[in-house]
Amino acid sequence: MVKFLDLKEVTALHGREIGEAVSRVVNGGWYLQGQENAAFEQHYAEYIGTKYAVGCANGLDALIWIFRAYIEMGVMKEGDEVIVPANTYIATILAITENGLKPVLVEPRLNTLEIDDEQIEPLISERTRAICIVHLYGRIACTPKITELCRKYGLKLVEDNAQAHGCIYGETGQRTGSLGDAAGHSFYPGKNLGALGDGGAVTTNDRELADAVRALANYGSQRKYVFKYTGRNSRLDEIQAAVLDVKLKYLDEDNRHRKEAARYYIDHIDNPCVTLPDTLAEEQNVFHLFPILCSRRDELRDYLEEKGIGTVIHYPIAPHKQECYKQWNTLSLPVTEKIAAEELSLPMGPTITPEQVKEVVRAINEFR
Repeated sequence: MVKFLDLKEVTALHGREIGEAVSRVVNGGWYLQGQENAAFEQHYAEYIGTKYAVGCANGLDALIWIFRAYIEMGVMKEGDEVIVPANTYIATILAITENGLKPVLVEPRLNTLEIDDEQIEPLISERTRAICIVHLYGRIACTPKITELCRKYGLKLVEDNAQAHGCIYGETGQRTGSLGDAAGHSFYPGKNLGALGDGGAVTTNDRELADAVRALANYGSQRKYVFKYTGRNSRLDEIQAAVLDVKLKYLDEDNRHRKEAARYYIDHIDNPCVTLPDTLAEEQNVFHLFPILCSRRDELRDYLEEKGIGTVIHYPIAPHKQECYKQWNTLSLPVTEKIAAEELSLPMGPTITPEQVKEVVRAINEFR
């Protein structure tokens, strides 16, 4: 049996320290906005390479607060456009529409599954205010062309870093989450840096934005009972902050383990039915997921399940085909739709063993 991801084993990797951290918080009697949050925010900002990190309730909220903060700061207004990849988890797009902004969907490249930077410039209009890139599956999405377009047109570069904690951009040596003006991070349990529940953060070098995000996530308040904004309750609790601070110390080591598993997949999967990710991205990929494409995806998934191998489809229905965005249902985005029809994610994580990886490869190579 090869699970897609065994969260119990992942937690057990650092179980003693996690248990001590949780006990410290429980016995300390302070459960929100205390020392654990302050410590984790400091350590995470230092790790990412930004001046500020602001904890919040989850990754979707992190993105929502970035765009909302820009609206409060007068940088954006309702109806402005944000360029965003069509191939992404829907949260990226929800954060844009939640703020009354207009997503402009851009197709990915099929060999990278990331936003195609050659298709961006023709879609930039006088209403465009930002490019939101998504480091999907753990692979870097930023390119020199994207950063140049932001400079050329005066656009904000927002990163969705929910899936790429610890990834390094080869052009600059910076970590994802520090490449643009602001970044949203998710600490959902299955992420490379995962909590024991929901959690998120915003990283930025912009103090005004960081202060606005912190207030917005705390009912809109910068001082008790004084409300500058109409905010919401979206705070990272002390237990999750303490757990994340433990796991942060081991993130690079855990990512190296993922890369070793990915290297074996890349070197040994040999089946004409299966298309592998672009191996050129290996050094700029922390392999949150290991996606493959297969025209007989559902057959392959069922076959692997019979062999006791867990897989997950990311994502079977593209955002523009979802009922909640009916206005886009007639759009034709063939590359995105092909990925939705053919993508299958193989077992991947910091606890997967060489024997399990070999078992997955053997099963895929025998699929006919």
